[in-house]
Amino acid sequence: GDGYWFSARATEYANRREVFGRLIGSNQGVQFPIADAYMKVRAADLMRYEAASLFDAGLPCGAEANMAKYLAAKASWEAANTCLQTHGGFGFACEYDVERKFRETRLYQVAPISTNLIYSYIAEHVLELPRSF
Repeated sequence: GDGYWFSARATEYANRREVFGRLIGSNQGVQFPIADAYMKVRAADLMRYEAASLFDAGLPCGAEANMAKYLAAKASWEAANTCLQTHGGFGFACEYDVERKFRETRLYQVAPISTNLIYSYIAEHVLELPRSF
């Protein structure tokens, strides 16, 4: 959800913020990072659906669930950075809520399962590498 929120806020702001008589959203330097962030959020969402489908079917889904969590946390964090960058200094203004959600989305990389634990799970259970701890 947060990744989509950040993508939407960045898009809305880019579509209304004018600098030198042009919307900032008309510049590829603004468009491309927003598009990149959105695609990563969408890819994470698709992995989430795959994990949920396996779970609903009663099939093993540990790898897919871990990958979905990792991809969603990373995509949300990247979308947060893009949104903050799009807003510039206004991204820290309380009325935009970007700064608050920026801080909150960082939590997803450490809780409830840290990124390193996900790496360990994938390495051991999917790639069949020796346990590292």
